[in-house]
Amino acid sequence: MPSIATWAGTASIKGSSESTRMALLTLSLIGIQFTWGIEMTYCTPYLLKLGLTKSKVSLVWIAGPISGLIMQPIVGVIADRSTSPWGRRRPFMVVGTVIVSICLLILGWTSEIVGVFVSDPDMKRSATIALAVLSIYGVDFAINAVQASTRSLVVDTLPIPKQQLGSAWASRMVSIGGLIGYAAGAMDLSQIFGTSIGDSQFKQLTVVAAVTICATVGTTCWAVSERVLVSSGRGQDESIGAMATFSQIMTTALHLPDRIAAICWIQFWCWIGWFPFLFYSTTWIGEVYLRYNAPADARDHADSLGQIGRVGSLSLIVFSLVTFAGSVMLPWVIETPTEETPDFTPRPPASIAPFLAELQKYKPRLITAWSYSHIIFAGSMVSAPFVTSLRSATTIIAMCGIPWALACWAPFTFMGMEINRLNSGTDQNRTRKSRGSMEMNSTQSAALLSHPDNESKDSSSDLAGVYLGILNLYTTLPQFIGTFISWMVFSILEPGKSPELAKEAHPDEHHSKDGPNAIAVCLFIGAVAALVAAYATNRLDRISR
Repeated sequence: MPSIATWAGTASIKGSSESTRMALLTLSLIGIQFTWGIEMTYCTPYLLKLGLTKSKVSLVWIAGPISGLIMQPIVGVIADRSTSPWGRRRPFMVVGTVIVSICLLILGWTSEIVGVFVSDPDMKRSATIALAVLSIYGVDFAINAVQASTRSLVVDTLPIPKQQLGSAWASRMVSIGGLIGYAAGAMDLSQIFGTSIGDSQFKQLTVVAAVTICATVGTTCWAVSERVLVSSGRGQDESIGAMATFSQIMTTALHLPDRIAAICWIQFWCWIGWFPFLFYSTTWIGEVYLRYNAPADARDHADSLGQIGRVGSLSLIVFSLVTFAGSVMLPWVIETPTEETPDFTPRPPASIAPFLAELQKYKPRLITAWSYSHIIFAGSMVSAPFVTSLRSATTIIAMCGIPWALACWAPFTFMGMEINRLNSGTDQNRTRKSRGSMEMNSTQSAALLSHPDNESKDSSSDLAGVYLGILNLYTTLPQFIGTFISWMVFSILEPGKSPELAKEAHPDEHHSKDGPNAIAVCLFIGAVAALVAAYATNRLDRISR
């Protein structure tokens, strides 16, 4: 039997108010999401500009799911065992952020760096492409380590009654990061910075992204103090090798507690639905515009690819605004999962407090709202093949903002609650019985952000990282499935050149725009997966009672 883990110190967050503490705890997600957004928006045209073919570019983007599949569980396991005096998560966040920043700057200046060592034009072009690809892989692997540690830090720092609020704040920060990324990409940065931080938009964006992730992660690491793991309770040999790491991940994944397994399967089906949306919605919006709404001169425009990017980005800005609004408003109108701490619900502005007070009796549970969000997403995506206008396409993309807010919030709330219950040796029934002893006033609520030094933990106490890493496996594997589904759909429905972009790349060829849009069919298939996710969410509700 493994002994009980021992700890030193308390977990705490700087700040005089609950909102300040939550913002500081989750601020790093702004920088992470900003970096993801810049990479997904600009790296594809950058690689094409360097001379990489589109088929090879698609192989480059396997870096995302591969890095998530490998890095998050491994970093989670290693960090769980860490006895660093700086805490278990923050050292990985700092080191990973430094690597991300260096790789971003290398990515922006690949041609100049290669030019210092290589003069032959052909060799220089090949070396530049190779360095750019390696830099992208470096960014993906390092940022997954930072993201895994950031999510685990939220779970480690907050007790059960605060997990929903922490996840809601994390969702808000993700939305803000996306908005900032889209806004920065749409601006002409040369008018702001001149050539002081680069002579191109892409170089300037890499610098801004590097500064942003360093500033946000650095602020979170400064503001949060972690408990220090003195001993994990595993005896003399507390180190863990590569094989032992994989062994623990696999063993844990195959023997998940029922509720954690249910959460993981919801995430699995949910992300089969979200994959085509996140990767192809921009292109789909632009293709709808070129097919049905664009004037004749726009259809024949030399830069139709640029038009697709601009129109699609505008729709995603609307989507991000809806997501942000949902992540702010929904915590006020959705019941806290544990139903334990009514004094800890987020405080709305005084102007709408009476209205929300009236809604208190009608508050849905978070798990109910999560289930309905899958249905809303499915209903939106089912209509994708039948859309014939830019306005309709933008509307259904915007509608997905609410489901996305819950997708960024609900799974981490329930996972954090389950991990904390395992840590404290309590189950859901014991948690409900303690309702009366948990109520505190607003001054006492700050104490909930700290774990007592003598808090009793069982052998599951250091598994937050590995459980969240396994959750990420159930997020990553659907991306491979989604890639395969998309490849099949594209091969069957659009085996040749894209009808919307063919004229630009091949002016002498003619391709019909009749027939279904292949991306819309992928979105439709994603809707079916979302319905399965709704069923799986209802199953979680049943086994949690």
